Amino acid sequence: MAWAWIGCAILISGVSAGEGDAGRLRPVTVIGGEIPEALTETPGDPVRGRALVIDRTKGLCLLCHAGPFPEERFPGDIGPDLSGVGGRRSAGALRLRLVDGRVLNPDTIMPSYYTLSGTTRVGAAWAGRPVLEAQAIEDVVAFLVTLRDTTTERSAP
Repeated sequence: MAWAWIGCAILISGVSAGEGDAGRLRPVTVIGGEIPEALTETPGDPVRGRALVIDRTKGLCLLCHAGPFPEERFPGDIGPDLSGVGGRRSAGALRLRLVDGRVLNPDTIMPSYYTLSGTTRVGAAWAGRPVLEAQAIEDVVAFLVTLRDTTTERSAP
């Protein structure tokens, strides 16, 4: 089934505890199943993004995802393998999945990393703020688009 997301807007509001964007969450617009506009004026840094992805205390990505991270032991297998994700999804599509994947799949178990809308049972550390700040989202997106499913990218067995 093909989805036609034309001009569907997600308005994200609330106060975040971090720096950037004057401490407020930026409104985003979903177009065609993507958030085409970056959340920050500063481009994402793929090196910082990779560090967030493999950090089990911040991004938490490896709790559910495996990928080209041979130095990391015991990745998750609940979510799709991140190997080659940059060849399968655009930056805007990846950004939407990180901001709030419930837009695409209301039953997803993936956390919404940059929205306060509809969040329940939130840990004290994240109460009233997103899991990741806007710049961190852009850093992760910048890293994920570099993953192009080459033989050198694949993780060791």
